Amino acid sequence: MGTRNKIKGEKRVKKKSLLALFALTLCVATAACGGETPENNITDVLKPIEVIESEYVPSSEQVESKTEEVIASSVEESVEEPDIPPAEGLYRSELTNEWIDEVYKNQRPVAVMVDNESKALPHYGVNSADIVYEMMNSTANGRVTRLMVIKKDYQNITQFGSIRSVRPTNFMLAVEYNAVLLHDGGPFYIDEYLTRPYNANISGGFARYSNGKASEFTEYVTYEDYQNPTTGAKYPGLKKRIANAGLDMNYNEYYTGPHFKFSNKEYDLGNMADVIVASQVELPFPHNGSKLYYNADSKTYDYYEYGQYHVDPLDDNKVTTFKNLIIQSCDFYEYDKNGYMVYNVVGSGEDGWFVTNGKAIPITWSKESEEAQTVYKVKATGEEIVLNTGTTYVAIVPSDGWKDLEIK
Repeated sequence: MGTRNKIKGEKRVKKKSLLALFALTLCVATAACGGETPENNITDVLKPIEVIESEYVPSSEQVESKTEEVIASSVEESVEEPDIPPAEGLYRSELTNEWIDEVYKNQRPVAVMVDNESKALPHYGVNSADIVYEMMNSTANGRVTRLMVIKKDYQNITQFGSIRSVRPTNFMLAVEYNAVLLHDGGPFYIDEYLTRPYNANISGGFARYSNGKASEFTEYVTYEDYQNPTTGAKYPGLKKRIANAGLDMNYNEYYTGPHFKFSNKEYDLGNMADVIVASQVELPFPHNGSKLYYNADSKTYDYYEYGQYHVDPLDDNKVTTFKNLIIQSCDFYEYDKNGYMVYNVVGSGEDGWFVTNGKAIPITWSKESEEAQTVYKVKATGEEIVLNTGTTYVAIVPSDGWKDLEIK
């Protein structure tokens, strides 16, 4: 595709002849072109045909439509195909599709606000996340970003963060998972969202670590109680905080079901319309310089910011990596000259990308209300996207910077 694919580039839909369709169909059916077994077996459908001379030649649009049907059918069947847990007492997580203990099946996740300023690094616990959102936190300070980390098995948290304040956008995104927001305060613009019936949050009072940094970079979530060995100060853990707040940590009436569709079998985006190579994603976050590099060995995307790979000390300093990337363009409203803002996440948009296994396709997005889930669809077909099993990174990109997003 050349050395650089701009996100506003021309559509890359190749017109195909009838012979190309026959070749593609045979390729998918027999796996002869790629040397791999396809995700589903469609050979029962594709019977040998008798070649008859005819003057009829299908249009390129018909050929493209048929190609997309074959690809869509492959993904759909892999999603619906039943599978067997590798061990008793496991179920597929609704956040990653990975097999996890069924004790978590009805448990709400938490959404942790993680400071993403360079002084807050390294982050502790982020590699144990299921889903990570990155978005502009303020129009000031070079549009610094903040992370919102969705985590199902919060009982395993030993140290998570450091954590920081929340913004109105985060309430409207956390509810999509029926998650409990963990943060330390926020501007008064969040006050109306704190009164929303769907809101559940715990603010401030988390463990303070003696790490030699300014106080705003010393606060971390712990599940058990924590006593600072240097100061002797004691802090209640998340376990006690949840009980004291009287929070029901099971899914409630605001849970609308699994957020994403997943494929139980590994797949790539193949020959889908407008597919491009995605070996590197450079996000228009100037302060952080956020990038994601495709790791061909692990078939995941390694996260990079501030001129270095992002690592987690609680995971042997391994690089933070994601299986799926969702990049969404969104307008925003600026509250004041101090940089406080809110994304207009309720609505719809025509600009977005879904990235997995080294390739990307254009997508659209829509969210009907504050409580509703954001639905991402393949732009060419209108079908909801299907994720590969694993962790997911979602970037909310300000629309006025969308032109600077690069996928190459």
